[in-house]
Amino acid sequence: MAQWQAIADEKNPSAQNRRLGSRGFRLGTLVRWGKEWFTNRGKSRSIPKSLSWFLVGLSLSAAIAACGGPTASGDNVQLTLVSYAVTRAAYEQIIPQFAQQWKEEHNQEVTFTQSYGGSGSQTRSVIDGLEADIVALALALDTQQIEKAGLIEPGWEQEAPNNAIVHKSVAALVTRAGNPKGINTWQDLAKDDVSVITANPKTSGGARWNFLGLWGAITQTGGNDTTANEFTRQVFQNVPVLPRDARESSDVFFKQGQGDVLINYENEVILAKQNGQELPYVIPEVNISIDNPIAVVDANVDKHGTREVAEAFVQYLFTPTAQREFAKVGFRPVDPSVAVEFSSQFPPIQTLFTVADLGGWDAVQTKFFADGAIFDTILSQVSR
Repeated sequence: MAQWQAIADEKNPSAQNRRLGSRGFRLGTLVRWGKEWFTNRGKSRSIPKSLSWFLVGLSLSAAIAACGGPTASGDNVQLTLVSYAVTRAAYEQIIPQFAQQWKEEHNQEVTFTQSYGGSGSQTRSVIDGLEADIVALALALDTQQIEKAGLIEPGWEQEAPNNAIVHKSVAALVTRAGNPKGINTWQDLAKDDVSVITANPKTSGGARWNFLGLWGAITQTGGNDTTANEFTRQVFQNVPVLPRDARESSDVFFKQGQGDVLINYENEVILAKQNGQELPYVIPEVNISIDNPIAVVDANVDKHGTREVAEAFVQYLFTPTAQREFAKVGFRPVDPSVAVEFSSQFPPIQTLFTVADLGGWDAVQTKFFADGAIFDTILSQVSR
């Protein structure tokens, strides 16, 4: 049985040009080595010829080893998966299944080190040196930050099925028992007597979904930016505090008893129910598709020699077997056959929109969340 441990809480080349064969060794790297060696020959006259040839041989040996990768029979390989907290329940089931399959097919033990925490914090950790082979984060914007840091190559969305979206969710409005304020739609959050709990989208990646859900509830149903701005301002006028992240938001709502409604996510309320906590909630009929991406961290898998098994794991996550595990803990599966199996768990959404409908993450970040953008303006208007 595969060994694995969990650590909790803690420019665009084509695919053909990016890889040499299924081993994942990069042709560009080999070419670069050759160019660098021949370029520097004239600058290294003091190096004995025997040492020069030794260095060439060493480089070629490294190239051959890289081509071979870690998949030789009998070798062990270790992967580091960095993800956000609520995915842990699924990965604890998926990882042993994948490891067993890999062992049967390659006669190789796979050990997984796992790290879970807030998506934004996990992103910063990877950029700061946590050597993840695979990142499964809450939103593509976080993955793009790792790309901008030079650790993931552009075009990662095309390296996995479904544009690298491995599972989905939608926004959920968690109310007090009996829903005394009669909250059923986004518009109800703007009522004068309703207190709303949501995290700060400037510090919480997940809270950006909340903000976009509010905004899109207007713009995706015939409204314009002016009406969306006013509506969103009214909602944030009803927000008494802005916790740093989703965990703090939940503490404010459940432990401190503040607020009439908590903007949360469908997968979290389903998982809470499985853990014995029945939460009253509403799924708005106009909703945002909360798309969660998966990506191989190119710089790290090449450094570790783990590209082949890392890419195989990513592909495995899109199989019906893995998709069922995501669905069991509340994520909407992206495999159509599994979606049919779990259709009773996930009510259909009348108007479902995506970040792409709002212009894509780059445009969204600039328009809403950059310093001085719409969210900052709204905060200044509500004196917060």
